[in-house]
Amino acid sequence: MVIKVYVASSTSSIAVKKHQQAVVGFLEANRINFQEVDITMLEEQRLWMYRNIPEEKRPEKGNPLPPQIFNEDRYCGDYEDFFLSKETNTVFAFLGLHSQPSVKDSES
Repeated sequence: MVIKVYVASSTSSIAVKKHQQAVVGFLEANRINFQEVDITMLEEQRLWMYRNIPEEKRPEKGNPLPPQIFNEDRYCGDYEDFFLSKETNTVFAFLGLHSQPSVKDSES
């Protein structure tokens, strides 16, 4: 299973940049295998992301903002969902992961 974080490398929004950094930083710090997908460079990936966000998670106007998080093709959520799961210590369940990777596993 690969966690995919859809990001925008060229955005003028400081909030979007901070949210992307928070998600990526958490995944790196916890040694969770993930892939960043830059929607500003890959039109096909941006369109895939938009099509695969559930209707109830889409904004009334405009397009969903990054970061958007998927486990393979399963939608996990956006930054707000991630932040809530972090606050309630349920990030691994949010990401669809069974448990936190151990340091021993990641050093092998």
